[in-house]
Amino acid sequence: MTDSYVPARLPGASRPFALVTGPTSGIGRGYALRLASLGYDLVLVARNSELLNELAAELDRKYATRSEVLVADLANTADRDRVAVRAAAGVEFLVNNAGFAHSGEFWTLEPEQLQAQLDVNVTSVLQLSRAALPAMIAAAKGSIVNVASVAGLIPGRGSTYSASKAYVVSFSEGLAGGLAGTGVRVQALCPGFVRTEFHERAGIEMSSLPKPLWLSVEQVVAGSLRDLEKNRVLSVPGMQYKVLTTVAGMIPRTLAARVNRGLFNARGRT
Repeated sequence: MTDSYVPARLPGASRPFALVTGPTSGIGRGYALRLASLGYDLVLVARNSELLNELAAELDRKYATRSEVLVADLANTADRDRVAVRAAAGVEFLVNNAGFAHSGEFWTLEPEQLQAQLDVNVTSVLQLSRAALPAMIAAAKGSIVNVASVAGLIPGRGSTYSASKAYVVSFSEGLAGGLAGTGVRVQALCPGFVRTEFHERAGIEMSSLPKPLWLSVEQVVAGSLRDLEKNRVLSVPGMQYKVLTTVAGMIPRTLAARVNRGLFNARGRT
């Protein structure tokens, strides 16, 4: 199913397009609002048509932004293909934000649940990046932000979620090297714990996490954009997480994993 929300515009008016997956809450919503304020029109991709259209109306009201709404489940092959076709048609900014974790241990989850997580967290990033890049390279201009996680840099916080985000980090770093000199920028955004609906949706209890470790969506998006302007491929918002990931990179991997498990209990999450 595909819905389209197109507010009235002056004839011939056009702005560059940004495509954001998972824009109805959290970091995706923060990026949609920020990009609209910077003069982009939006392609909004998520499963909930009501929330997508509400966001499109809000962006129109606040920024006179034209939004294309694509109702799609990125765990579904046909839906991913539809979104990839739109990405290939031309976007100047791509935010691969959609992703999720599971509560429960790896061996207790159905294989279909694990595959869906892999398809959203990894396959969609690969497919949409591949679709968007030819037009960006031809224009010698474009940006791709792949939302990873500190969990992709430090082992020990769950299994498949951390592994999927480690893929996104490595993929982005390798891709950035290949794109050097093309005018296209790639970033792996690695936030720590952000005040969003993410953990609640996954059923992960976070009440014991110390307040200084929480980041706001605004901090994450602002940090990402600053790093993008500086061509930093790896963006870790928040001084506390910069210190944590730097220290983790200086000690043996097995020790980093034990420390991480001690700080952030990985039991009951996948």
